[in-house]
Order: sequence, then C-alpha cells, then structure tokens
Amino acid sequence: GEAASPGNYNYTNSGYSVYEEENERLTESLRTKVSAIKSLSIEIGTEVKNQNKMLSDMDNDFDSAGGLLGATMGRLRTLSRGSQTKLLCYMMLFALFVFFVIYWIIKLR
Repeated sequence: GEAASPGNYNYTNSGYSVYEEENERLTESLRTKVSAIKSLSIEIGTEVKNQNKMLSDMDNDFDSAGGLLGATMGRLRTLSRGSQTKLLCYMMLFALFVFFVIYWIIKLR
C-alpha cells in the first residue's frame, strides 16, 4: 500500500489545524454575534413591555378624562334646560378649566 511519509503527515495535519483554527475563530465570531442579537432582542422585549404599559396608562387616563367630560356635559345639558344662563356660563368655564388641567397633566407625562 501507500505509506505516508512523516513530512506528508505533518503537512496534512498542519492543513487540518489551519482549517480547525479557522472554524474555531468563525465559531467564536458567530457565538459573539448570537449573544449580541440575544441581548438586543431581550432589550427590545423590555422596551415593548414598557411602551405597552405606558399606552395602557394613557388609555386609562383618556377614559377617565372622557368620563369626567361626559359627566360635565350631562350637567350642562341639565342646566341648559333651565333659564340659568349665568350658571351655565360658569359651568362652561369650569369645563374648559378642567379640560385644560387634564391636558396639562397629560402633557407633563
């Protein structure tokens, strides 16, 4: 059969070790990239959760403001049935004041 000379064996081994070293280097590079993508996706998930919580809080605030404005409009309708125009003007001004206060509170968030 064919016998491999010691020089041929060392050349073959060194060729394989070069490929092994290249594979190890590429594997480590891939491992680093996967780790970076994993941490980035975890950060994105955390940010999405925070944004969803903030949107939920804003939805609750708007529902509360809508309920308050609805109640105020109901009172204004009740007052408009009577002939109390001065009181109606005060209620309209109060409603505008409440609206601007709620707007200011939401704007500060």
